[in-house]
Amino acid sequence: MRSMQGKVAVVTGGARGIGRAVAELLAGDGAAVVVADLAGSAGSETAAALRSQGGEACFVAADVTADGAQMVAAAVERYGRLDILVNNAGIFYNADALTTPFAEWQRAFDVLFYGALHCARAAGQVMVAQGEGGRIVNISSVNAFLGMAQASHYNTAKGAVDQLTRCLAVEWAPHGILVNSVAPGFVDTPMSIVEGVNELESPDFQEIYVRRRRIPLARAAQPAEIAAAVHFLASDRCTYITGHTLVVDGGLSITF
Repeated sequence: MRSMQGKVAVVTGGARGIGRAVAELLAGDGAAVVVADLAGSAGSETAAALRSQGGEACFVAADVTADGAQMVAAAVERYGRLDILVNNAGIFYNADALTTPFAEWQRAFDVLFYGALHCARAAGQVMVAQGEGGRIVNISSVNAFLGMAQASHYNTAKGAVDQLTRCLAVEWAPHGILVNSVAPGFVDTPMSIVEGVNELESPDFQEIYVRRRRIPLARAAQPAEIAAAVHFLASDRCTYITGHTLVVDGGLSITF
């Protein structure tokens, strides 16, 4: 018996990278998965791949900045309920704090923070009405508690996600809804490519993070390793953890 049989999950940004790995793991454990993503062809392909592997999945074209309620409604319409929300959709780009237009800061917050908030509110309303609890897992980042040049917009938005996690955990605990976040470090995904350069292949990354072991495990994570942490927090094995940020970074945040 698969442990998530009968559960319904929505995974935002589910077409690629961490989101796809999460969708694969949840579907493989029996959950019906709604793959929500802006990338239509990639999202459809991901859902089809999950079905071909014996899972139950569908794709919903959605923008987290505007369609949170719609993607949750689509899950309920198709599967009759919602048990798990994974707020994974994200963006990253370099932005100088002095010169980058404010609109670019707003765009980061719209996707990373407000997108998570909109989706969590929509999911929370359904979970409260069902009266059976639920799990919300937000994808944060070690950047939430590290300083970094050219990333003030991203880091502060991720910090807001962690604070949202704590506040919703307190507010929704009476309803049995557990809210946690996972904070990855470097992960080998398409988001590793910034302005056409794969940071994981750069000489600086190889020298500082690998050879000098700024990351003690001396490598970036694979998406499946982040998905495993999400799976635990979304599962019924997680019963007494809420408001927590689980760091999955190979030791990056404990070195100096």
